[in-house]
Amino acid sequence: MSARTAFRAAGLALAAVTLSLTAAQGAQAATAPATPAQAASAAATAAEENPFEGIDLEGLKAEKRFMYPAGHRVAYWALVLDEERVSRTYSGGRFFLYAPATKEFGWFLDTDIATRTVRDPRQVVIADRDFIRSHPRVEVRYGNPDQPKKARVVARTTIWMG
Repeated sequence: MSARTAFRAAGLALAAVTLSLTAAQGAQAATAPATPAQAASAAATAAEENPFEGIDLEGLKAEKRFMYPAGHRVAYWALVLDEERVSRTYSGGRFFLYAPATKEFGWFLDTDIATRTVRDPRQVVIADRDFIRSHPRVEVRYGNPDQPKKARVVARTTIWMG
C-alpha cells in the first residue's frame, strides 16, 4: 500500500471514528441515566482511560484533548511533545511520524484534520493509537520525510514485549 493510499485511509478512518463518537454520544443521550450527574459521570469515565498507558514514552506525554465536530464536544487522547522538545529551535524541515521497522508513516491531527507532516512542534499531536500500538517503536522525526533515515529523531514510543 503506498504512503498516499495509507494516508487517505487513515484520514477516512479518523473521520469515521469522529462521526461514530458523535453518533454514540447522541445514542447515549437518548438512553441517558435519570440524572444529569449520572450521565456526566458515565461519559467522563469512558473518556478518562488513557489508551497510551503502558507504552514507554521518550519526549512525549499523553494528553486529553477536545475537538468540536459539528459543534459537539468530543474528548480524545493524544500524544504530544513534552515541554523540553517544544521549546527547542527547529528549522529547515518538517515533523513526521515514522515506524523504522516497517518504514511506514503515521499521521498527526492538526486541529481536526489528519496530516502527514507539520512544521511547528506544537502541532505534533498523535491521536492514531492503532498505529502506535501496532509497531514496537514509533518515532517523531524532524527533517525531510522523503529521506527518513537522515531525519533527526525528536521523540519515540516503545512497546516492550514480555
